[in-house]
Amino acid sequence: MSTTATWDTQGNWAMKDNNNKGLSEAGLRRMREVLARHMESGGIPGLVALVGRGEDTHVETMGTLHEGGGAPMRRDTIFRLASLSKPITAAAVMLLVEECRLRLDDPVAEWLPELADRQVLRSIDSPLEDTVPALRPITVRDLLTFTFGFGAVLAAPDTYPIQVAMRELGLDGSAPEAGPDEWLSRLGRLPLMHQPGTLWQYHTGSDVLGVLVQRVAGQSFEAFLRERLFGPLGMKDSGFHVPADKIDRLPTSYAHDPQTGGLVVWDEAAGGKYSSPPVFERGGDGLVSTVDDYHAFYRMLLNKGAHRGERILSRASVELMTTDHLTPEQKVEKDAFGDHFGRHGGYGFGMAVRTHRRDLASVGQFGWDGGLGTTAYADPVEGLTGILFTQAAMDSLDTPRLHKDFWTTAYQAIAD
Repeated sequence: MSTTATWDTQGNWAMKDNNNKGLSEAGLRRMREVLARHMESGGIPGLVALVGRGEDTHVETMGTLHEGGGAPMRRDTIFRLASLSKPITAAAVMLLVEECRLRLDDPVAEWLPELADRQVLRSIDSPLEDTVPALRPITVRDLLTFTFGFGAVLAAPDTYPIQVAMRELGLDGSAPEAGPDEWLSRLGRLPLMHQPGTLWQYHTGSDVLGVLVQRVAGQSFEAFLRERLFGPLGMKDSGFHVPADKIDRLPTSYAHDPQTGGLVVWDEAAGGKYSSPPVFERGGDGLVSTVDDYHAFYRMLLNKGAHRGERILSRASVELMTTDHLTPEQKVEKDAFGDHFGRHGGYGFGMAVRTHRRDLASVGQFGWDGGLGTTAYADPVEGLTGILFTQAAMDSLDTPRLHKDFWTTAYQAIAD
């Protein structure tokens, strides 16, 4: 089914005149046809797709919350955002920067003493004892740009001693969850993989930022988000878990069997990982949301920090978040991930920034993808936002191909 909604004129969009022409009916029909073909293939149980431009917002819902039938996908279905949590975490940090409670180039050790006086591996394959002192402290900016010296390793599990140590300390997600203080304490026991500021490494910086916000704000990370972002933006279904009275709106989360390609349950809805408050509110991948909630967040970014007449972030902060901050040397690790991380060209604060024209997206497009099946980007040149949420992980060809085809049709939906 499809639905179309129009935002009121208080959205305060500041787009060029040609961006106010909205969406094309012919383009939206093409999108519906393409998404339906993916659904017919059987690799995706359900999806909710949103495209927004100017005052036009169009939503498609297809399939079911669970494989094999049952409750249909709805516009208010709640999805696990996975790494789409990262841009929200970056925005939370910028709120504290604007209040001068944090400064981008100040060391984080004042608030995160576990990360003070770091040692750094002599090389990525070194034993944990083969280290040199860090040349400088870790800063807030390092965490926002994923260049603080620690993160995902581009190698098979347990290739290097540092990976073994991460697994043994439960820092790879394989062990029962530790609280934020214990998690950071474990991280602080390990050396950095690279000198601060030298190399982009995925993910871990956002989890550290969540702890940083909690300590600086003096309240839980979720409480801060609700007070400063979710409340003002009307994101009523966003948080770190789905309460019991909404659990029927959470789909089963699926991965793919590596041998057969078939769907296997990764996380149930009722009784699953997201059905109760987590021990650690992870800034990197812990949030849940709906397409309309997430659209409100992106509309705010597209509108340079304003939403329905209220200033959430300054124009300067949003421009800083959505600007490429990486040098070619810092991008080596990112670009080595190829199409998954490297296709955008650049990286801002908590999300990618497109620096070259590779497909239909404009230079300046910003956003990110989530490993559990989510994708969301905004294009300031076209005034376009696209959001596609599914419950099928990006560990096979099915979901990435769906995402690519969604983006191809989203740009066709731009009215001339």
